[in-house]
This record gives sequence, C-alpha cells and structure tokens, in this order.
Amino acid sequence: MGVRECAVAAAACWLATAPVAAREVVAFQEDVGPGTVVVHTAARQLYFVNGDGTAIRYPVAVGKPGKQWTGAREIDGKYVQPAWSPPREVKRDNPRLPNIIAGGAPNNPMGSAALTLSGGEYAIHGTNRPSSIGSYASYGCIRMYNQDVVDLYSRVSVGTPVYVVR
Repeated sequence: MGVRECAVAAAACWLATAPVAAREVVAFQEDVGPGTVVVHTAARQLYFVNGDGTAIRYPVAVGKPGKQWTGAREIDGKYVQPAWSPPREVKRDNPRLPNIIAGGAPNNPMGSAALTLSGGEYAIHGTNRPSSIGSYASYGCIRMYNQDVVDLYSRVSVGTPVYVVR
C-alpha cells in the first residue's frame, strides 16, 4: 500500500470514530444533478446533492466580506493531510507566516483534507479553527469541520461540479 492509500485509509478510519458535527440530510429542490456540491455563502452552508430531493447539509465558514466569490467550479484535486503554502494575499497580510506548513501540523489551516477547486487558489478544506465554522472567516476558501470534510471527501471525485452562490 502506497503513502496516499495509507493516508486515505487512515482518514476513513478516523471518520468512523469521529463524532458527527452538525451535518444532516435535508430537503433540497435546486435544479442540479446528484453528486453536485452547492455552497450558499449567505447561509454558510454546503450541500452535497443526493438526487432524491435531499442533500447532506454541512455548516461551513466562508470568505470574509470582500473575500467572497460566486461561480461554477469543479473539484480538481483531493488531498489528505495537505501541506499549506499561504497564498500571496495571505502572506502579505501575515508576513510572519512560514512559506509552507506541513500537513498534519497543528498550525496547518487546511485540516484533515482538502478538495481543491478549478480556476484559482480556493479549496474546500478542514480547519484547525473549528470555532470559525458558521462565520465569515476565510480569504475565500470554504472551511468545514474536519470530520465533515473527510465525509465529503469520501463522497466526491475529481470533476465533481461545485456551485458557490450567495
């Protein structure tokens, strides 16, 4: 078993023992296909569409005022315990940050897993600041509880459509 497979297996094992945060299955009637991810920034909620008129709803943190965005993207990468390099804007605002923070380090803001999005520097990822969930906290990324991002990671694949709406 390679390093990546071991990491995925470890994440799956961790998920099996992690408490469920505030995710729940809810009615969902938006016109998108099953397997689609929809983020409602104003509500600070992410939905994984089941296709039977329901979705799994997860609480998230979204971009701070002035850092929010909308649009269609797709998941273009999946990573367990990813390392993090601060984007230029984050580094400018926090020049004391190191150029890279190793995956799994307690100060790594990416948390347990990350789903990178096409078209830029944004990702849906876990967090080392769970108290930020439900708020406007990031530079544009979508933050989830670690156990929730691991759950979502197991449900999506590269190419999954993601819609971010107000």
